[in-house]
Amino acid sequence: MMMHESNPMMMHEYEIFSRFLTSTFCDAAEPWQLGFQDAATPIMQGIIDLHHDIFFFLILILVFVLWMLVRALWHFNEKTNPIPQRIVHGTTIEIIWTIFPSIILMFIAIPSFALLYSMDEVVVDPAVTIKAIGHQWYWTYEYSDYNSSDEQSLTFDSYMIPEDDLELGQLRLLEVDNRVVVPAKTHLRMIITSADVLHSWAVPSLGVKCDAVPGRLNQTSILIQREGVYYGQCSEICGTNHAFMPIVVEAVNLPNYAQWVENQLCQQSN
Repeated sequence: MMMHESNPMMMHEYEIFSRFLTSTFCDAAEPWQLGFQDAATPIMQGIIDLHHDIFFFLILILVFVLWMLVRALWHFNEKTNPIPQRIVHGTTIEIIWTIFPSIILMFIAIPSFALLYSMDEVVVDPAVTIKAIGHQWYWTYEYSDYNSSDEQSLTFDSYMIPEDDLELGQLRLLEVDNRVVVPAKTHLRMIITSADVLHSWAVPSLGVKCDAVPGRLNQTSILIQREGVYYGQCSEICGTNHAFMPIVVEAVNLPNYAQWVENQLCQQSN
């Protein structure tokens, strides 16, 4: 929690507020959900916009193909048209259906390339760097910016809360005992690796999906634009308990984040 342990009333109010934000925005999977979760980063907003742009072309192609099928069924129906029209070939139509798909692919490729390059870009000087280490079957998070020595380091494990221990309003198979707390509207760098097998650190609302590979460090940048609680899961088939590796990222304002870091360092030094 963000507030100091000596003030349980403020902790309870903040808990209610964070759950209200979660229920207001679609930041976790919902039953029978068909669309995307609400975007919380520019990358995720770009993914949603690209999807909508491609869907526009898909509808145009679908209407055209359906029109062609209906015409074919009409002209080659024995009852309505006993003498069918004979169309062997046509130079004009062949040129059209060769050029038009190329133009459509070009309109799709330009924004998709821009999005891919922006997703691969890493901030040169991030404000916060967090290392996520995948284990069978939990995550370890290390805030290396605050590691002054081996005795004083901000590192913790994040386990899924068992179904029997869930409180009212908490999400089954998605809640963890220790959330990843980060400041909102701040450039973050995630360094992701694994201690055993392949894992994948994925949070849909943030537009992040980065593989955790043993012996390799992968990194990605995140800029969360609003406060909230964002839920994700491991996206690799990493073993029997693969479905029980949830990820919870809590974005807060800068003063609350500074207070949380101070509390964590005090707890781990004692």
